[in-house]
Amino acid sequence: MSQALTDIFANLQWRQLVYQCTSDRMGSWLLERPRTVYAGFDPTSDSLHVGHLLPLLMLRRFQKSGHRPIALVGGATGSIGDPSGKSQERNLQSLEQIEANVVAIRGQMAGLLDFSSDRHSTLGPALLVNNYDWISRFSYLDFLRDVGKNVPVNVMINKDSVKNRLENPDVGISYTEFSYMLLQAYDFVHLNRTFGCELQLGGSDQWGNVTAGIDLARRMSGAEVFGMTCPLLTKSDGTKMGKTESGALWLDGKKTAPYQFYQYWRNVADEDAGKCLRFLTELPREEVEHLDHCRATEPEKAASQIRLAEWLTELIHGTSALDLVRQATEIFFGGEIGKFANDEDLNQVFAEVPSSQLSAARLAEGLSIADALVEAKLTKSKGEARRVVAEGGAYVNNRRIESDTHQVTTADLSSPTMIVLRRGKKNYALLRIVD
Repeated sequence: MSQALTDIFANLQWRQLVYQCTSDRMGSWLLERPRTVYAGFDPTSDSLHVGHLLPLLMLRRFQKSGHRPIALVGGATGSIGDPSGKSQERNLQSLEQIEANVVAIRGQMAGLLDFSSDRHSTLGPALLVNNYDWISRFSYLDFLRDVGKNVPVNVMINKDSVKNRLENPDVGISYTEFSYMLLQAYDFVHLNRTFGCELQLGGSDQWGNVTAGIDLARRMSGAEVFGMTCPLLTKSDGTKMGKTESGALWLDGKKTAPYQFYQYWRNVADEDAGKCLRFLTELPREEVEHLDHCRATEPEKAASQIRLAEWLTELIHGTSALDLVRQATEIFFGGEIGKFANDEDLNQVFAEVPSSQLSAARLAEGLSIADALVEAKLTKSKGEARRVVAEGGAYVNNRRIESDTHQVTTADLSSPTMIVLRRGKKNYALLRIVD
């Protein structure tokens, strides 16, 4: 049994998540009955990144409001590449690589959408589909005859995603990418015919593709379907959010460690924090507005950023990962490092800290703090290491070492095989004990 529909459109408007809409009666239309909505995701990697998070959370909001979401993974369209927002042609991936990416992405989506029950909507649980399943059945001639004849070329050329590329004579656009719009437009036709899907969601850069799908559904089926876009997730200076010095901010904890994921949001600028709280969390309006007030009156406490970082880390990585992140935060602010039950948890905390190997026999025969600092490459010589100790800058597991006669032993292991060393305030290194 589904829950009563909630006014998702009003909530999206308050969160400033409605950028463009194909109907001025969208709010009342969504309240009439449960609707099936979809958003597409190209499998260009084996993990989603923060750029995918906003449309994925839009689907999650629709499901929680009583509608049925469809997450479409573009196994077919992903093999071509969407020209929207791109200044040059993408490198094409093999079908085998795309399929591996699809499998990985499915697991991440399952953490945010409910694919197993129909408790949200009478239409059923969320669906996960791959457009390769229907587009691959077309022969080239069949696609031209059944789909291509319904799409005027002059309309395609006038779409911003195509026009911008055509205006750049050094790049242009291949016939392959030019065809992308047809394939994505047909997705909407197929989902409408097969699942009764009536609404496509996307980022503002997808407006041309969204309206192409609406037009094709009208021409091929006489269907009335709708589209809605949300703003892109950008900083106040207009640059994309989710980009780090090392690249994209991934949702896979192996590609971006939970601690780095947390720290990204913890360090969001004040002028971006309010937008992120509205766009990326499900916090109620009262709490968001209270955090707005706190940010204006006590910005030094960073209450908005901490709440944002904790909420997103728990959503994407789970409660246990958030607990580890909190522990890591205390550690990097000088808190003493206790015993970790396993190496994996300690690795998550110190994911980007350099490490060196040390034999168990070497540790057993006796290792001075000076030797340990040299082995960990925190100092270049034992003489330098002794000076660091004398100046109060040497730490084992965040405990200051007072004497250069201190011996590092197995009692200093922070996990079954690792010891954490530190020089000064921020220079950490790991000693990994191997047989």
